[in-house]
Amino acid sequence: MTAVKKDKRKWRDVFRAFGRAHKKASVQMESSAPLLSHLNELRMRVFKAFLALIIATGISFAFSEQVINYLAMPIGGTSNLVSIELTENIAIFMKVSLLGGFVLAMPVIVYQIMAFILPGLKRNERGWLLVMVPFATLLFAGGVAFTWFVMLPTAIPFLTGFMGITTQVRPENYFEFVTRIMFWIGVCFEMPLVVMFLAKLKFVTAKQLASGWRYATVLMAVVAASVTPTVDPVNMGLVMAPLMGLYVVSIILAAIVGRG
Repeated sequence: MTAVKKDKRKWRDVFRAFGRAHKKASVQMESSAPLLSHLNELRMRVFKAFLALIIATGISFAFSEQVINYLAMPIGGTSNLVSIELTENIAIFMKVSLLGGFVLAMPVIVYQIMAFILPGLKRNERGWLLVMVPFATLLFAGGVAFTWFVMLPTAIPFLTGFMGITTQVRPENYFEFVTRIMFWIGVCFEMPLVVMFLAKLKFVTAKQLASGWRYATVLMAVVAASVTPTVDPVNMGLVMAPLMGLYVVSIILAAIVGRG
């Protein structure tokens, strides 16, 4: 009888341990379900943004030759460029098409990024964020326009005529230089929206931004030195001046959002 009781007690303990393990596994699966859902949503958002980029790049293929001719105007046209590799012209065509596709697909990309954040925000904040999509595109286009109409007409003559030495410019070097600086200055022009978004989420305040202007100036100087094609203070100042103005605008927007 004693052995039978011991066996019953043993099997009862085994079943209890199995029940506790099953319950613990169920709790873990329930807790990991939201994470898996967020990862799946992120995967879908990235896929949609990438698909929009592919479609927009395909559309920009039809206009890449006209864009290349237009971008070569500061240096006197494509006839002043010297290609030394067989695949160089094709590579330039692809890079310009990709940049054009990114600009065309930017509203969709920005929307997908914001749509991933929207479920965690309140209803009134969702409508506020959706307004940022066209403004993000306009600010990026403003940065590109500033680079084209203000910075490049000053930087390219300085680079090609420095010390009076004749420069034979390669297409790959020229278009990589132009597209890179246009892209990064366009990104820098997004600063007011980024700051306004952080102020809306209570990460920063207008008072903090105003009191930290010295650190912001140093940071903007580093950014200007990184994206400026030359090391002369004139071109660096051309980049820093709009960044300083955008920082002031960012403080004003942060104050408005903070009061609201």
